[in-house]
Amino acid sequence: MIDGVAAMSGKAWRGWLGSVIAGLVLGACAPLPAMAGTPPASMANAASPATKATALANASCDAIAARIDAWPGDNPVLLRSYDSQRGKGAPDDPSLHTAAFTYDNAVAVIALLAYGRHAQAGRIGEALRLAAMNDARLRDAYRAGVVESRTPLPNGWRDARQHRWVEAAHQYAGAYQDGTSSGNIAWAALALLALYDATGELRWRDAAVHLAHWVVVHASDARGAGGFDGGIESFMLAPRKASWKSTEHNIDLAALFGWLARISAPGGDWARQAKRARDFVAAQWDAASGHFWMGTTADGATPVRSPSVLDVQLWAQLLPNAPKAWRRALGWAERKHAVKGGFDFNDDRDGAWTEGTAQAALAYRWLGHDAEAEQLLASIARQTSPGGFLYATPAARITSVYAWYRHQPCLAATAWAVLAALDRNPYMPRGTVPSRRH
Repeated sequence: MIDGVAAMSGKAWRGWLGSVIAGLVLGACAPLPAMAGTPPASMANAASPATKATALANASCDAIAARIDAWPGDNPVLLRSYDSQRGKGAPDDPSLHTAAFTYDNAVAVIALLAYGRHAQAGRIGEALRLAAMNDARLRDAYRAGVVESRTPLPNGWRDARQHRWVEAAHQYAGAYQDGTSSGNIAWAALALLALYDATGELRWRDAAVHLAHWVVVHASDARGAGGFDGGIESFMLAPRKASWKSTEHNIDLAALFGWLARISAPGGDWARQAKRARDFVAAQWDAASGHFWMGTTADGATPVRSPSVLDVQLWAQLLPNAPKAWRRALGWAERKHAVKGGFDFNDDRDGAWTEGTAQAALAYRWLGHDAEAEQLLASIARQTSPGGFLYATPAARITSVYAWYRHQPCLAATAWAVLAALDRNPYMPRGTVPSRRH
């Protein structure tokens, strides 16, 4: 793929997985360290692993909160997902210049709540709620900044050469942003449920129910092992059904529906929907190798056996009452994804993926492997950029499924660092303690 598309988002592969398969078949002022790749002094001088983890959470959460507070008042706001490769400021790539990816902002909400920044979390959450309730379908990205109407604006940019405004969805480099991925819907709903858990306000729960209902109506799939398909792909304003299925999407949805069932949310048989998603995940478990396939081809049944992707190996560990056998996927990740400084997105092992390394740290902590988690958190802290966000990768560029992560600061990586440092499982209400730690 060309660079303009590849740079869109580390999470773009989720929405375009089907296209790839068919073709083959992501408060206080942020600290400003002296140089990129160097953790703030509060981290470097911390006396213990626990203190270092707290310092990482402090710095990362402060960086996210500062971006929100840069917009005065209390209006809803969405954050730009990437900074420039120079380490701060907006990216030069027009498709990323003001792109606020839904998934990235949802993870940021959960991270802010974990740190107690309820006001800032609520501003992003309200923007997501408005998109959930007022847009025809929740898009994979919107325009960063203050939301001043009923619905966040689509991303776009001013083309200086053509002297006209360009809607992202009209361009190849931004077409993904107009899609609706089932996994991204789940993450937005999980963020809303985290706000409901923190405040008790029904508007958050009801918006999460609205999103969950959309998935049941529009993404339910009976082929193969059942579960839910990818949602809606939108390429150059031509929406179409995403007939492939993603293991990661179904992990997210199992968490979402399970949470709704636990709180007896109205509007559906959420326990049944959770089982449907979880049964699909279980069907993607390959007992012989001890890892999960990434999903299915467009026929909804045939497993995609290559490449191996990291997040499905890790996120399955975070589901409530995940089978003990699934822990073998951590060993698979160590063999197939481990690189210097952390873990790679896929099994080509061409460099460390900061977001995924934070996810691994959380999975380790959730399973009681604190020493391994501490090593990863120390590595993550070294990715602090001059603007406060963490670099997506220390390498110049690494591959994902069809695109690349680049050495540029990333909101999702920064939010996941907070979750890992605070041992916060985003699939469950705050304060949930895993029963299987040893």
